[in-house]
Amino acid sequence: MLKTLQCPSCGAPLEYDPESESETIRCPFCASTAVLPANAQRRHIRISFDRGKSKGSPATAVLAIVAVVLLIGGGIIFAIISLIGRAASDVTRTVVSTNTRTTLNPPTVPTPTRPAEPQPFFGSEGIGPGNFKDARSIAVDAEGRIYVGEYSGGRIQVFDSAGKFLTQWTADPKMPLRGLTADRRGTVYIVQKGEVVRYEGTTGQSLGTTGAGGGHYDDVTATPEGGLVAFTRHSRDNIVKLDASGQVRQVIEGAVSTQTDHPEMSIRVAADGAGNVYALAGGFNDAVFKFAPDGRFLTRFGGAGDEQGQFRAPSAVAVDNQGRVYVTDFKGVQVFDPNGRYLELIKVKGAASGLAFNDKNELFVVARTAVYKFPR
Repeated sequence: MLKTLQCPSCGAPLEYDPESESETIRCPFCASTAVLPANAQRRHIRISFDRGKSKGSPATAVLAIVAVVLLIGGGIIFAIISLIGRAASDVTRTVVSTNTRTTLNPPTVPTPTRPAEPQPFFGSEGIGPGNFKDARSIAVDAEGRIYVGEYSGGRIQVFDSAGKFLTQWTADPKMPLRGLTADRRGTVYIVQKGEVVRYEGTTGQSLGTTGAGGGHYDDVTATPEGGLVAFTRHSRDNIVKLDASGQVRQVIEGAVSTQTDHPEMSIRVAADGAGNVYALAGGFNDAVFKFAPDGRFLTRFGGAGDEQGQFRAPSAVAVDNQGRVYVTDFKGVQVFDPNGRYLELIKVKGAASGLAFNDKNELFVVARTAVYKFPR
């Protein structure tokens, strides 16, 4: 059965047989070639670029198909490249932005700060209650009361454990105060004019001298059992032990000069809970000498100099409840282990002078016009 096709060039009706093997038909009016639609669906499509003058060859059709494939593939590739390009651009912008932020806002490096200077526990320069002019001695009793002595004028000020001023009294106002200590009962011992004088700590009432026959005393410290250890210049640099009644029980003769062949004129003393005695020789040796409870020499440490563990004008020595030894000099307070190995330096403002510990193992340091406290 014949069907009709409109000529794509002139529009004339063209009749054709759908069952025909022919793929095209020629228009009798304009001589153009038209593709039969029924045969194009059953066979491979051949694209003709000729508008009516010649029929397309197989090679031409293949080239056309390849061109279409390349065109489509090229579009896909271009799209992929565009996506990759945009992604790379975003990364670049991010890096540039990050670098810009880093440049504009560099990370801040913390500036090292100096350790804070220790603040006084109490005291300042002056002559009123709680003020000092030249305080060089300090002691603490079992109740935590703190006794601070001025080198000149003989004034003794008394404070509670929180540093609150309680009262004051005066020893001999004409003589320098060379040493001060307090026992657990609150009795205060003061060394002036070569004697050890006892006072009731809370009132300042004199209780008489102690240590008669021991020589010329220059320093004293209380021991846990209620006795005393003192340095005395008699014919030699001796260290003496006294019982609670003030009687001399032991003498370490030539304590320093026996070890160094140089008599020592200025010795500060300390004692620990085990009965060991420490002698700080600050006149010629600038060293600490340690003695066993029976008086045997054990060791020495320190020496003159400005290095760690060396002394320049040392002035006081004390021992804490762990057996660590503390020595004051111009640098502050140097700390040593029981064998004399240097541990650390505690700094204070001013010239550190006297040292004392309470039952909590808190260290008190007097530095002429103020008192410092350090937990240990």
